[in-house]
Amino acid sequence: MKRTLLAFALLAAGSAFGQVSLVIRIGAPPPVRVERFHSAAPGPDYNWIDGYWFADGSRWKWHNGYWTRPPYAGASWVAPRHDGERFFPGQWDGDHGRVDHDHHWDRSRERDDDRH
Repeated sequence: MKRTLLAFALLAAGSAFGQVSLVIRIGAPPPVRVERFHSAAPGPDYNWIDGYWFADGSRWKWHNGYWTRPPYAGASWVAPRHDGERFFPGQWDGDHGRVDHDHHWDRSRERDDDRH
């Protein structure tokens, strides 16, 4: 009985410091869709972000291209990419650090009005 309790205690202590990682592999995204934008930039500091596929759980979703402003002056868009094994989401990068893309911004037409 003491050995069972000791083994259980060691197992519990080891799992408290262990790390569990779950990776879902869904394969490479489909080919990029060809898009054309027909409108001019809404303002001088807007950037066009080409449409791209992004991982949503166990499937790919298409994100249409759109006009947006960077999170701070001088930030550049780094497009999402897939290296054959892993997906790297899009992000803004520059002198003030990296800012991950937040798809919640995309649900609102006013997404860029007060982020600066």
